[in-house]
Amino acid sequence: MLNFGAQRYRFKGIFSIRFAIFTPMFKNNYNVLGIMSGTSLDGIDLALVNFQKNASWSYEIVTAETIPYSADWEKKLSKSSFLKGKELQALNEEYTALLAEVTLSFLRKHSIKDLDAVCSHGHTVKHEPQHGFTLQIGNLPKLATLLDKTVVCDFRVQDVQLGGQGAPLVPIGDELLFHKYEYCLNLGGFGNISTGKTGKRIAYDICAVNTVLNYLAGKMGKAFDRNGEMAASGKPDDELLKKLNSLPFYRQPPPKSLGIEWVNDRIFPLFDTSVSASSALRTYTEHAATQIAKELHGTSEEKVLVTGGGAFNSFLIEEIKKRTDVEVIIPSAEVVNFKEALIFAFLGVLKMRGEINVLKSVTGAQKDHSSGFIYSP
Repeated sequence: MLNFGAQRYRFKGIFSIRFAIFTPMFKNNYNVLGIMSGTSLDGIDLALVNFQKNASWSYEIVTAETIPYSADWEKKLSKSSFLKGKELQALNEEYTALLAEVTLSFLRKHSIKDLDAVCSHGHTVKHEPQHGFTLQIGNLPKLATLLDKTVVCDFRVQDVQLGGQGAPLVPIGDELLFHKYEYCLNLGGFGNISTGKTGKRIAYDICAVNTVLNYLAGKMGKAFDRNGEMAASGKPDDELLKKLNSLPFYRQPPPKSLGIEWVNDRIFPLFDTSVSASSALRTYTEHAATQIAKELHGTSEEKVLVTGGGAFNSFLIEEIKKRTDVEVIIPSAEVVNFKEALIFAFLGVLKMRGEINVLKSVTGAQKDHSSGFIYSP
């Protein structure tokens, strides 16, 4: 059992945060719900996962589902990075209530009662580690009260306070759950990669992916570019491709991470109105494939596991394959769609055990640590 007390932090003068002091929960079997919302705004991913600890960790995704955002919520979240003060606090309250509503509906639908915890990433609104700040809304303590469940969440804040990038956080799961792959590549709103080839786990963001591709597809009246068909029909714009590939971020060594602010400031302004939407899609797809393939060093005997919504973009995948010798592996649709929710569930389990769930070699923090807050109902 967890032994809860309570303390409060005031974070950047905006939110008063209560977190729990607890006695680690050590056992060999955990049933937890992982919740993830990505910057591509596809929706809220929920995955009920059973973890078992024997000689090593194993997992089973029992059931999983993505709840799409309404048009109203998609609009709110797409503009959320520009909010400040009371407006931002109000959105945090509203989004926490939405997460509770969606989660309770999922639990009822699947008759889920035996849960050790709900482990939630929240939704990233602001991520500025260079300024010592990151904010994921939906992580307010009242989420535990609304759900009447133990909640583990807010995994990025502590790492940023320790001088880290606060991202990527998935690599601890790559290390312990997917270690048979030389690389783990996630193609979500942003593309990020994780590898242990150097003898220690390193991971970092590579480039924006669906954040930009979905934006460009929207200019053609589509939510996304199915299979990359619109991109495949366009012609690359050499001048635009050169500008994209010349962005200074790509020359920075890891650890490094990206946020929507970077896309708003550095990517979107490059799309001149003289470039057609299909040409822009083709150009950006080739750009993303180029930047991703540059990080895949190895032979055909080595493997990269590709997950995230971009794994279904067959044109993007083919463009990556053209540029690397590493074997590209697309796993089951369940793992593709819910790997991040799965691993945030795992981060919560490690936190409840008081074990390291964030690696300094990945984020650049002062030390390895067990990150996140645990809230009691």
